[in-house]
Amino acid sequence: MFRSLHMKLMLILLLLITSLMAVVGAFLTTSVSSFYIDMFYQQLNDVFGEASGSGVVEDLRSAASDDDTDDVRQIQDILDANAGKLGIDFNSRNYFVLDGESGAFLTGSTVEDALPRDPTANLLTARNAVAQEDATMVGDESDITADFMDAAIPILGTTGSYIIYILDNRETVSGLNSQLSLIIIQALVIGLLISVLLSFLLSKTMVDPIEKLTAGAEKVAAGDFGSTLPVASTDEIGILTGTFNEMADVLQKTLAAMENERNKLDTLFLHMTDGVVAFDHKGALIHCNPAATKMLQREVTGSCTYDELFGAVYPFEQTLSLQRPNYAESEMRVGERTLELYLAPFSDQASGGVLIVLHDVTEQHRNEERRKEFVANVSHELRTPLTNVRSYAETLRDSGGDISREMEDSFLDIIITETDRMTHIVQDLLTLSRLDAGNAELVLTRFPFADAIESVFRANALEAKRHGHALTCAPLVDLPLIVGDRSRLEQVMMNILGNAIKYTPDGGHIRITAGSTEKTVWMEVCDDGIGIPEQDRERIFDRFYRVDKARSRESGGTGLGLSIAREIVQRHHGTGKMQ
Repeated sequence: MFRSLHMKLMLILLLLITSLMAVVGAFLTTSVSSFYIDMFYQQLNDVFGEASGSGVVEDLRSAASDDDTDDVRQIQDILDANAGKLGIDFNSRNYFVLDGESGAFLTGSTVEDALPRDPTANLLTARNAVAQEDATMVGDESDITADFMDAAIPILGTTGSYIIYILDNRETVSGLNSQLSLIIIQALVIGLLISVLLSFLLSKTMVDPIEKLTAGAEKVAAGDFGSTLPVASTDEIGILTGTFNEMADVLQKTLAAMENERNKLDTLFLHMTDGVVAFDHKGALIHCNPAATKMLQREVTGSCTYDELFGAVYPFEQTLSLQRPNYAESEMRVGERTLELYLAPFSDQASGGVLIVLHDVTEQHRNEERRKEFVANVSHELRTPLTNVRSYAETLRDSGGDISREMEDSFLDIIITETDRMTHIVQDLLTLSRLDAGNAELVLTRFPFADAIESVFRANALEAKRHGHALTCAPLVDLPLIVGDRSRLEQVMMNILGNAIKYTPDGGHIRITAGSTEKTVWMEVCDDGIGIPEQDRERIFDRFYRVDKARSRESGGTGLGLSIAREIVQRHHGTGKMQ
C-alpha cells in the first residue's frame, strides 16, 4: 500500500501538517503559561516589590505594628484596596492572611479551604523568613508544569507577624489552553482535509507523468520504440519526458544498427565457406556455423567442449593465454579431409574465450599434388619422345653410312613421329593454358547440332573401318539449332569418338546417339570396348592421367584430350561424364 507514490506524498503531507500543528500547539500553550506566570509575578512585584515605590508593604507593616486597631482587619482592607493591582478575581486568584508563626488562616479573599492542604515551598520559606526576621518576598517564579502559582510576603510588625499569601490555581491558564487546544485541533482537522486534497492533486500532477514514463519504459523494454510520450509541461518532468523520447529514439537507432551488424555477422557466419567455432573462457561451446559442422563431419551440440573437439590439436589454456593480436596455427585430419586451424582469444577479459577458424585445405593439398604430378607428367611425356629422337639421331650420325636407306628412312619416320607427338603435347598444353587463363575466346554462332554430329561421324568413319568397327549413328531428328563455338564442340566430340575407336578392340561396335530437352542438347557415344574401372572414373579428366599408360602411348594419346574436352564443355555451361 505504502509503495505507491500517491500514498507516500499524502502521508508525508499529513505528517507535515500534524507535526506543524503539534509544534504550534505546544509553543502556544507554553507561551501562554509563561505569559501568565510572568504577568503574575510582575503584578506582585509592582505591589510588593522594594523597587515598586507603591508603599503597600510599608502600609501593611504599619498596620501590623498599630496597637490601637485590629491588625488583621486593617491588613485585609489594604489588600482589598490593591486587589485590582494584584489581579485578585476571588475565583482563580485569591489572597490569604496567615499567622506568621503558626501559619494559621486568619482571613482572606476566600475561605480557608482554598488553601493547599500541605504548605507549599514558598509558604514554608516565608515562615522561615518570619522566624529569621527577614521581610523579603518569597516566590518570584514558578514551575511552568505546576498546577498553581503562589507567592508569600512576610509582614513583620511590633505587635505581631503575618504572611500575605497569594495563590493562583491557574484555572484561567488551563481554560485558555483548553480553548487553544480546541482551536488547534479544529485547525488540524481542517488542515488535514486540505492537505489530503492538495496532496492528492500534487501527487496526481507528479505521478501521472511518472506513470506514463513507466508505461513508456515498459514498452521500450518490450522492444516497442515507435510510441512517443507527449510533453505536457516545461518543468523538470517535461524535460525528463523529452529526454526519455530522445533516449528511446537513440536506443532504437542503436539497436537497429546493432541488429543490422548482427544480421551481417549471422549471414557471414552462416554462408561463409570457412568454419567458425567459439568457446567461452571455460571451454563451453558458444557458436558453431554450418561450415564448421560440415568440416568436422559430426553433430556439434551445445554440450560439446573445446577439449572434446580440439583438445588433441592445441591445449585450451595455452590458446586462452595468447595475447592479442597473436594467434596459433595448427592442422587436423577429419576423415580424408585436411583442416587448417587458426586459434585466437577474442577478449583479454575474464569473460572472453577462444575463437577458432577452420579452413579446408584438402583441395589445396590435392592441387599441390596434382601440380607436382602434372610437372612430373609433362617432364616425362616430353622426355620420352626427346630421348627417342636423340637416340635415333645419334644412331644416324654414328652409323657412318653402314645402315641401309630403308633403315634410315625408318629412323627418320620415328623421329618425325616423336616430333609430331611433342608438337601435339605442346599444342594441347597451350590450348589448356588459354582455356585456364580465359584467353581462348569462343566464336559463338548458331548452327544445327545434328550437322555437327554428322560431320564428326563422317570424319571418323574411315578410322573406324580401318579397325573393323561397326560405327553407327541413331537418327538425328528433332535436334534444335544451338549457339556455341562449332569447331570447339566438334573437337570435343572428335575426342570422345576417337577414344572410343582407339580403346575398342578391333571388330567392336560403336553407336552415336543424341537428343535434346527444353534447355539442353546431348550427344552420347556407346561402345563395347575395354571400359574404365570404377576407381578411375573420377580422375579421367585430370591432365596426363591414363588408366593404362602403356596402351595410351601406343595409341598416340597425350593424356590431355579429355581435360581439354571438359574445359570446352564447361565454357559452354555443359557437363560431361563417363559411365
